[in-house]
Amino acid sequence: MITSTSNARVKELVQLQKKSKVRNEQGVFLVEGVKMYQEIPQEQLVKVYVSETFADKQKEEINRLKDRRKLEYLSDHVFQYVSDTKTPQGILCVVRQSTYCLEDILEAEDAHLLVLDNLQDPGNLGTILRTAEGAGVTGIIISKESVDIYNPKVIRSTMGSIYRVPFVYVEDLKEAIAKVKAHGIFTYAAHLDGKNSYDKEDYTKKTAFLIGNEGNGLRKEIADLADTWIRIPMQGQVESLNAAIATSVLMFETARQRRKQR
Repeated sequence: MITSTSNARVKELVQLQKKSKVRNEQGVFLVEGVKMYQEIPQEQLVKVYVSETFADKQKEEINRLKDRRKLEYLSDHVFQYVSDTKTPQGILCVVRQSTYCLEDILEAEDAHLLVLDNLQDPGNLGTILRTAEGAGVTGIIISKESVDIYNPKVIRSTMGSIYRVPFVYVEDLKEAIAKVKAHGIFTYAAHLDGKNSYDKEDYTKKTAFLIGNEGNGLRKEIADLADTWIRIPMQGQVESLNAAIATSVLMFETARQRRKQR
């Protein structure tokens, strides 16, 4: 059992929690909690750390671990030190990052894509990823300026969808959108100046939604690349919705139309 916060592995875990550069150099990320542990694809599981209290109370969970060489015990004090949550559940895992290819995402048979432009809020990105799985999104394209998807706050918000929804960061979002369109995927910019209400469009064809930054929306040069601008009509004095909520409306309208078509 590791009992000191000066331990080299403990210091490494803290670095993995705090720094995307370290996570990307090692090709791993951290997840916390029993549910997130249970859903990890076995081929991606690198290491499991449990607190002494968890070890005492959750023996059955520990016994399910196929490879005990991947298990390490931490004192409660040390586990609290490495955890990113105020009330840790007592289990933390090192997981290999997923690798997806833009071309594979674009070639999905019934493409239902999101293109995220400079999204900054970890909670928004995590919620979008989780909702995307529920709505049947086939892939997410993310600008390099956006928040790191392996940020611990993003990971918690995904509730496990991080393991299952294909995504890719791109250096040049304009170039990526050009490739999207070249694959016959119709692009919609979610924009306050949208010409049509979102529910007047046909999303049964291959579809991609361009979603902008929480504060500023889509950059003009990105919005101008879309085939059509759409808007979500608002009542009262509300001008727009939270980025994750707006994206959810669009994703589930697409899912509704496609269910109706079947």
